[in-house]
Amino acid sequence: MTTPALPARILLGPGPSPVDARVLRAMSRPVIGHLDPLFLDIMDEVQELLRYVFQTSNRLTIPISGTGSAGMEAALVNLLEPGDTAVIGIHGVFGERMADMAERLGARVVSVRAEWGRPLDLEAIEDALRRERPRLLALVHAETSTGVHQDLKNLGRLAHRYDALLVVDAVTSLGGMPVRVDEYGIDVCYSGTQKCLSCPPGLAPITFSERAVERLGTRRRKIQSWYLDMSLIEKYWGAERSYHHTAPISMIYALREALRLVREEGLEARWRRHELNHRAFVAGIEAMGLEMFVAREHRLWSLNTVCIPEGVDDQRLRKRLLTHYNIEIGGGLGPLKGRIWRVGLMGAGSTRENVMLILEALRESLHAEGIHCPSGREAAERVYQA
Repeated sequence: MTTPALPARILLGPGPSPVDARVLRAMSRPVIGHLDPLFLDIMDEVQELLRYVFQTSNRLTIPISGTGSAGMEAALVNLLEPGDTAVIGIHGVFGERMADMAERLGARVVSVRAEWGRPLDLEAIEDALRRERPRLLALVHAETSTGVHQDLKNLGRLAHRYDALLVVDAVTSLGGMPVRVDEYGIDVCYSGTQKCLSCPPGLAPITFSERAVERLGTRRRKIQSWYLDMSLIEKYWGAERSYHHTAPISMIYALREALRLVREEGLEARWRRHELNHRAFVAGIEAMGLEMFVAREHRLWSLNTVCIPEGVDDQRLRKRLLTHYNIEIGGGLGPLKGRIWRVGLMGAGSTRENVMLILEALRESLHAEGIHCPSGREAAERVYQA
């Protein structure tokens, strides 16, 4: 039985993002042992490149073997014990997931909520910290389900004022928007490889501050997860090189190449590229008479949420984009299902060509749904010319 050829989709959804040919070639290199001296050198390079992308000097900066949700679980399972209090910001699916994980660990979760599509309120966060004196404050920097960017600039100082650790989900922002771990005072920050880093899914970059590492040494109980126990994993990634698990060799090759591409472009230049393509896309969408879901000052550059016009069948339009244009975009989750489209312009997918392509494909697909709107290409072009 022959396997049908897989198409090279234009991935403009919430992830995965397009993968550069260099990264794909890296994955095809010969597999060597996970304790081979050559592979240990690669591990060292990956850690140094991750420190650059996270903007940190943290010693414990590694990729977890697992997707971004494994990074989330690693952050929480290492810092929380049964009976601990965790203040968790919730304004979308992934804040809800954090709270679920923390509750499964036996923590007492205190939620600080905001309406989906809006950022968390700083005063509400401080009220919860002052009242609860929690073990940690956890929130999402780039809420993939809504397209909201949460400002982090004062949160580290705020959390530390109440002796709490700050945990940040940067799955959809790392490599595409500023994530300055040391400057913002973040204690644990995790991400995923398949978003702005444009690497296949399967690894979760994570970094622990020295304050967070100290917490590992003062726990009353063993960490509930053996596989995600950072006190064990760091002995493999650190100087001891003690066996913990068989690392995903080919994925580490891929991540190294993806991180090299980030360094070659330059982190700030990469941020500017994501911002420019985001602004051009928004200009085009608004020129077409469509509305963005999130207010201008709170929008992500990497993940754009567009309100679906009344009378348009969400699934039928997205299927048309896939079958007629080979383009994948995402639909809404939870209460936003059928209300928004999620258009990712991440990593290798954040290009002028893709912006123009999706604007025209959306216009033609809306026309097929009976919605006639002008082209957004000219408005996007003006952003690029400016």
